[in-house]
Formats: sequence, C-alpha cells, structure tokens
Amino acid sequence: MNRAYSGVNLTVLRGHNAALVLDLLRTAGDEGISRLELAERTGLTPQGVSKITARLREQGLVTDTGRRASTGGKPRTVLRLVPDAGYAVGLHLDRDELTAVLVDLAGTVVAERRAPLAFGAGGDAVVEAAASEVEALLTDAGAGAGADAGAGDADDRDPDRPDAQDPVHPDAPTPRVLGVGVALPGPLDHSSGVLHRVTGFPEWDGFPLRDTLAERLGLPVVVDKDTNAAALGLALAGCGDSFAYLHLGTGLGAGLVLGGTPYRGPRTGAGEFGHQVIQLDGPLCGCGNRGCIEALCLAAVAAGSFDEAARVLGEGAANMVGLLDIDLVLLGGRTVAAAEERFVEGVRAVLGERARRGGTVEVPVLRAPGAATAVVEGAAQLVLAPLYGRAHGHFPASRMTDIPSQPE
Repeated sequence: MNRAYSGVNLTVLRGHNAALVLDLLRTAGDEGISRLELAERTGLTPQGVSKITARLREQGLVTDTGRRASTGGKPRTVLRLVPDAGYAVGLHLDRDELTAVLVDLAGTVVAERRAPLAFGAGGDAVVEAAASEVEALLTDAGAGAGADAGAGDADDRDPDRPDAQDPVHPDAPTPRVLGVGVALPGPLDHSSGVLHRVTGFPEWDGFPLRDTLAERLGLPVVVDKDTNAAALGLALAGCGDSFAYLHLGTGLGAGLVLGGTPYRGPRTGAGEFGHQVIQLDGPLCGCGNRGCIEALCLAAVAAGSFDEAARVLGEGAANMVGLLDIDLVLLGGRTVAAAEERFVEGVRAVLGERARRGGTVEVPVLRAPGAATAVVEGAAQLVLAPLYGRAHGHFPASRMTDIPSQPE
C-alpha cells in the first residue's frame, strides 16, 4: 500500500477518498488503472473503491477503457479519467501582458489567448480586460460557463461527491468550467484574494480581486502569486517535493515546495525572493529598499549583461539553498527565456562554488519544464488541484525520472 495515498473507510472522509481515486486516475493517463490497483494504492477496500468509481462514472468523470489480463481469475476492467468532463481557466496577469488558457481535467491546454495589459490602469480596468479575455477564450473553445456552472444548492450536495467539501468547485456531472485560477505578482493574500502593495503599483493595495472577478464572470475564482501557481503546477507534474522555482520576468520571485507541499506562509508572504537585500548601498528598488536582488538583476539585464544578472540571481539562489536545504532550483520567466543557457549556467556556477567551499552537495539548477507556460498552467491547477486532493498535500504520484545530473 502506498502510504501517501492511504485512505480511510469513514463516511466523513468519502470526499477525501474519492479525491485519492481521482488523482490516481489522473496520473494513470490513457493507460488507465484497475479497481484492484486503486484499492492496493489507496489502502481502501475493493468494495469502497467500487462504490467510489461507480459514483464517478455516474458523474461522467470516469469511464471503462477495456480489460487487462490478470495473473489469475478473470481480466480486470481498466478505468480512466474523462479529461473533457470539465475544464479550468488559468489566467496570468503580468505587468504588461495577459495570458489565458483553458485546460481539461488532465491539465492539457485546449485553448489559449494573449493580450497586452496595462496593470497600472488599476483594479476595475484590469478586471474588465481579464473578464473579456476569459469570455473570448471560452467562446473560442466552445466551453460552457457562467453562473449556472455551479447550479444547485450547496446544502443539497451529496457529501460523497469529490467536490462536496470544497467551496471552490461547483458540481461537475456534465462538461463545464469549474472556475478561474488567477496568478499575478504579489504581495497578496491567497485566502481572501485581496491584493496588497504590488511592487511598483501601490494603487492595488486592498483591491478584492477574487470577489470582483468572480462577480463579473459568474464563476468561482482563486487568486495566488504567480510563483506559487507555477510551483503548484510543477509539483503536480512531478518535479519533486523539495524545490524552488525562481521566476525572472518583469519582476523576480520564488515559489517554494517544501516537504511535498507548496509553501505560502500564513500570510502568503513566502517567496518574496526578489526583495532580499544583498547590497546595502545598492540601487533603489521599486519596493522602497536599496540593493534588492530584483533591482540588481533587472539593472544588469537592462545594461545587456545577462552574465552579471545570472551571477546576482545565483547569489540569491545560493542563500536560499543554504537556508532551506532544498534539492532543486528551477528557473523560468521571460527574462530567463531570453538567455536561458546563460542563466542556467551562471546560477549553477555560483551554487557549485558555494558547495565546493562549504563541502556540501551541489544542488541541480535546471530550466523549469514548460517554463514558458508554467505560471498560467499553474494558475489553472489552482482550480483543479483541490479536485484531486492536491491543493495542500503531497505530490508523490508522478515523479520526473529524467532530471539530468549536473555536468562534471
């Protein structure tokens, strides 16, 4: 039995157990998985798994995909997730650009839109621009959305349903959009969906983005920092259970996965990586301090010195590795993409030198898988992850087995 998927045969945890089963079906992909395998990996009884899968089939989330030979007895029926039984929207609001994607239940992108964005125009203008792009995305994809996506009184929901205990998700018996995940620069409060003083845009302080956008679209909305969304998506993709995702684009931040769990901190303040001061008399940063890594990196990039930017980024990364003892550093963001190899090699060189001086193990530095869309696809996972019980838990089902070793 896989302890990470251990279930409990108690009525109050039926929703939890269904999420365990759904997640194993998700990671099984098109090959599917049998009921017996589900029971073995969750620790649930075969009877319990049969009841859960019967309900999931009734809801259209699961289907039979044939039979598989067994070592004894009759062939086993193989089940698989129905990816188009539901969708989620991922929305990345950067300082100058908006990206929106529609993903199915398997996390596959089925539609995408990009548009310029004037983030400094303020909350109401950005909400209207974002809502218009989401509506156009859904129209292009032909996906159903709107207030009726959550039809039905929440008090009347079946407690056995995988989404019954999660207010983010409406009922999902038919294809529909489950919600919108929004990723954008912080600081912000993930639990309330309210923004704080976004660096360079103090006018956003106190703006209730989640509730405003939800009211405009008639869909559930989840809001998080761009780096946290990317880290969640990367964890679900199997990048490990101890890593940092460093995002250098129009700003600089970090998303942390510690002990298999995305770490936000009690006030969503974790990962403000770009505003650690490493030069006391350095240039003024948009946050009001001097010598922040973000200010130094962006100044070097503006001067055309990617090698210097990578060195500065590496010093910050090395500080973080020493503080948190993480296993992996992943790099992403449009500025990294503009000189990917130089950033990866430059950060790797600094970490390697620190490791040699300290007699410690060198931590790998890699380009984040799917770096160009890591944030926006992670935003969609803000909606999907709770459906699979993965919003706050561990991510052992899918592991990257092809992470290359560091060069000698």
